[in-house]
Amino acid sequence: MLNKYPLWKYLLILAVLAIGLVYSAPNLYPDDPAIQVSGTSTALKIQQADLDKATEALKQAGIEIKAASVSERGGLLRLTKLGDQLPAKDVVRKALGDDYVVALNLAPTTPDWLRKLGAAPMKLGLDLSGGVHFLLEVDMEKAVTARLKIYEGEVRTLLRKERVRYRSLPSQENGFQLGFTDQESLDKAQSLIRKSFTDFDMTTTERGGQQVLQLTLKQAKLAEIREYSIKQNLTTVRNRVNELGVAEPIVQRQGANRIVVELPGVQDTAEAKRILGKTANLEFRLAAEATASKASTESFEFREPGRPPVPLERDLIITGDQVTDAQASYDENGRPQVNIRLDGHGGELMSRATRNNVGRSMAVIFIEQRPITRYVTQDVDGVQKEVAVQSFKEEKKIISLATIQSPLGSQFRITGLDGQGESSELALLLRAGGLAAPMYFAEERTIGPSLGAENIVKGIESTEWAMVFVSLFIIAIYRFFGFLATIALAFNLVLLVGLMSVIGATLTLPGIAGIVLTLGMAVDANVLIYSRIREELNNGLSVQRAIHEGFDRAYTAIVDSNLTTLLVGGILFALGTGPIKGFAVTMSLGIITSMFTAIMFTRGMVNLIFGGRNFKKLWI
Repeated sequence: MLNKYPLWKYLLILAVLAIGLVYSAPNLYPDDPAIQVSGTSTALKIQQADLDKATEALKQAGIEIKAASVSERGGLLRLTKLGDQLPAKDVVRKALGDDYVVALNLAPTTPDWLRKLGAAPMKLGLDLSGGVHFLLEVDMEKAVTARLKIYEGEVRTLLRKERVRYRSLPSQENGFQLGFTDQESLDKAQSLIRKSFTDFDMTTTERGGQQVLQLTLKQAKLAEIREYSIKQNLTTVRNRVNELGVAEPIVQRQGANRIVVELPGVQDTAEAKRILGKTANLEFRLAAEATASKASTESFEFREPGRPPVPLERDLIITGDQVTDAQASYDENGRPQVNIRLDGHGGELMSRATRNNVGRSMAVIFIEQRPITRYVTQDVDGVQKEVAVQSFKEEKKIISLATIQSPLGSQFRITGLDGQGESSELALLLRAGGLAAPMYFAEERTIGPSLGAENIVKGIESTEWAMVFVSLFIIAIYRFFGFLATIALAFNLVLLVGLMSVIGATLTLPGIAGIVLTLGMAVDANVLIYSRIREELNNGLSVQRAIHEGFDRAYTAIVDSNLTTLLVGGILFALGTGPIKGFAVTMSLGIITSMFTAIMFTRGMVNLIFGGRNFKKLWI
């Protein structure tokens, strides 16, 4: 029988419609502005008492709170107004102190039953929902200092190997200096260093009855180290953002020593701030021997309390930026560890240092920059206000001290970590890439829509007007069949929003333009079908035969035209940047949903209404 669908096709259409409605529904629930609170390390867990303290401080500041909750990821304070986020962050940070990370957030309001089904709203781009803007400043001088320590250790190792006696002297700017008791030792040292190290300018002087050799890095090498530091940190930040799974982030260099990071619509900015802000750098040093002089050693505390400080050699074996891979796992006793793999040069340095020191202890030092916030009273527009001034303190503590059982190479493991959370975080940070230099948060702020909330309103209005005008046009031309096309158009919009929500696509302002364009293009298939039905009726075919031929003969033209447009959308996505990709995604997905609604859904409605019935005339 013509124009009759089997039952399974009707059930399939209903199932797709139901799934589309469920997964597009979360977009009806806007996110709450919120403040996220977490510890500066995974070991510090947020307690209800911490949130109560923050809540009381917000109430005293006159900031209204919608709700407060504690989870494994930290504490969340939901606010009623978006404009309260920045002042609320300052109040909470002052109340809790420097041991906590306080960051801006957007808290979802999707009902639990939808979240249990895996339904979530579309991610909005920076031009619609805003997001978080970080300006990170790279400490170039620390990068130079770290590189100098490695050079100094290699020079001292070379002199000891060649049995040239020297004396350690205080470091100087962009270099270091060594003392010698006689001219012969100085000349030999200069000759050895000149052959092995070409990046230094060497000068000599006499001071305190000894010959002093001053080694200063050349300007070209200093510029190379600084350029490497910013590039390495830029790569590391990009990798860390990728590990966070943020949609369409912006990570780019600004000036000589700054990096801009923009994270649109992130759900856990506290986690992002902690991961991005940590240096997560490592230093590997040998434990000092009992006969070592105080000038050549330095004492460090352990991260875990209760253990006495340990003196270590000042010379570094390697640093964390020579780590190429890191994976968290467990040792044979079920304790967390991180398996480390070094690059070629790092493996060579580790092998050289451990080959002759079997039986000695080697320490792994974890380096991080801890924020210190103090509040000073300043005159702001004629009013005395407390202003937060943030500085950073470098903290170096031992996380592992183990005896070298055999020479190490490019692969080994770090133990002595405080739980699986710390081992996973350390592995993530090292896997993403070690920082060549510490970074500080020079600026943090929310980014509102580029044209304000008016962008969202006008985007919705443009979609509604497009729907209205297209519907009026199709109804005026094709009458009742135009009404069926309008229902299919609404179904198409629901499917498109649901599909974008399911795959986690980011909706931007150009993306809204893609939706509006999709609505206009979606009726093309209906126009082809309906025009074909008219043509078959004019050729004298019966109503049932005309409907059947109209759908069947228009099918090839519909598929060909949509596939060529889909090809263009793929090219735009592959070659375009953020805004272009946003447009390409919505247009491409809209083509897929419009083909389904035009070919299958519209025909299902026509078959249900006209199939098997004796119509003499068709108003189309």
